[in-house]
Amino acid sequence: MSENREFKIKGRLFNEKNMFARIERTAANEGLEQTSRAIIYMRDRHEGQFRRKNPLSDVEVPYINHPLMMACHATALGIHDDIMLTSILIHDVVEDTGVTLDDLPFSDEVKQIVSLLTFTVPEGVDKETARTAYYERISHNPKATIIKLIDRCNNVSTMAGNFTKERLVKYVKETEKHVMPLFDIVKRDYPEYRDTAFILKYHISSVLEAVKNLII
Repeated sequence: MSENREFKIKGRLFNEKNMFARIERTAANEGLEQTSRAIIYMRDRHEGQFRRKNPLSDVEVPYINHPLMMACHATALGIHDDIMLTSILIHDVVEDTGVTLDDLPFSDEVKQIVSLLTFTVPEGVDKETARTAYYERISHNPKATIIKLIDRCNNVSTMAGNFTKERLVKYVKETEKHVMPLFDIVKRDYPEYRDTAFILKYHISSVLEAVKNLII
């Protein structure tokens, strides 16, 4: 790395060990039984997996940093629901670790949410059509909708250091087309999450506008 760089580039925003301890403590203190099991299950299933590396940093970030940051974000927003925190922690295990929904040792509601959050492209369907259907399904479940917004919030927060310019442009466009409309659905249909959605929209919109101004 260049010694003349003006800023130090962070390879991670928060340390996964500290976040793990925070969620583990929250689950124990509040009696969140599924969350207590999910944090261990998530760690074991994602063992050996890493987030996309920032080329300007020497840090290798374990994949669990992502669901843990989402869970910490959720609790900071006042979400202490056992179903939602469990779903957040394991939202990528079916898509990324080879387990099936039936393998998940959690409640039917958790499985339903994870199913909605797992993106697949059916045979004979183009990816964009599959993506449109994916977000449509999510929008009918308030918990899945909020989790998806937290997920995208985390991803846009780290994309500048991990994506090529081409990938950044594509991700910004995808977010504006498919994710931002979810905020209108929350405002209209899920008033209990309006304040949560406002904070998430503020965060995502700010990052998108900063990135657009820098890459134009």
